[in-house]
Amino acid sequence: MRLLTFTTATATATATATATATATGASAPRLGADVDGIVLDLGVLADHAGVDLPRDLLAFVQAGPAALETARRLVDADPAARPAGAVHRLADVTPAAPLRPGKIIGVGLNYVEHVEESSRSLDTDKELPPRPVLFSKPATAVTGPGAPILHNGDLTRQLDWECELAVVIGRTAFRVSEEEAYGHIFGYSIVNDISARDQRRSGQWFFSKGQDSYAPFGPVVVTADEIPDPMDLDLSLRVNGVTKQKSNTRHMLFPVARLIADISSGVTLEPGDVIATGSPSGVGAGMVPPEFLVPGDTVEATVERIGTLANPVVDAR
Repeated sequence: MRLLTFTTATATATATATATATATGASAPRLGADVDGIVLDLGVLADHAGVDLPRDLLAFVQAGPAALETARRLVDADPAARPAGAVHRLADVTPAAPLRPGKIIGVGLNYVEHVEESSRSLDTDKELPPRPVLFSKPATAVTGPGAPILHNGDLTRQLDWECELAVVIGRTAFRVSEEEAYGHIFGYSIVNDISARDQRRSGQWFFSKGQDSYAPFGPVVVTADEIPDPMDLDLSLRVNGVTKQKSNTRHMLFPVARLIADISSGVTLEPGDVIATGSPSGVGAGMVPPEFLVPGDTVEATVERIGTLANPVVDAR
């Protein structure tokens, strides 16, 4: 199932729906399912069927398999019986960030070619890391599809991109094995790991990667059953229509199961947490000469079977 959080131009007209008009004329965020380019409002369908269903994706993930099963029944019900306000064209809604994670764990240097280019351009170690290189992004860094990436020229002249497969945790994981890891995944999405390369502080990446808008996320979360093998997905990134990154998740140094096992060896992963699994080569800092984002640019990160996450870069000063 392809799940998304979305708004519409006007609030959904239903007595029991949570959507209400805002000052900008948009509805409050809704939980939906994208079915072949048609967005079904799961809240409206649940109200019509008289069943309980969480109204935001984080609560939906936390509710476990029962919520997903209920959503599947609602989506698979007779289309002719769908109530007014339950069906939207994808082109008529505005996707938002799918959810606000409890924590975002980033993985650095997880593609062999990126290790090499980083050693040249970012002064990182030339040797392949023996264990995953981990860092965190705060939830305040999350922004949604179409939302601006903030370029503050007072803080950075080296704003960079990184297209990454995002893993959304569905079950609490602590000290799980690689064999158990997939059973703790809810689904997959895309994160663009935006980085201010000139804001590393004594080798630490938090401020470089954690500023507001530095974690574009979305446009959907595809449930794990629809992507049984996340280790063979093409991914790419374009800036102003020009391809900068192109690779496949099979080239990860540490695959998804290994990442979950390693992280959970000492950190509890909770439902709704997100792992950004690392970037392939082709980042701006590795170009010759280096290339960085500036206001007016548009960045598009694409992962096979998930979609494209597009964001403009705007001047934040």
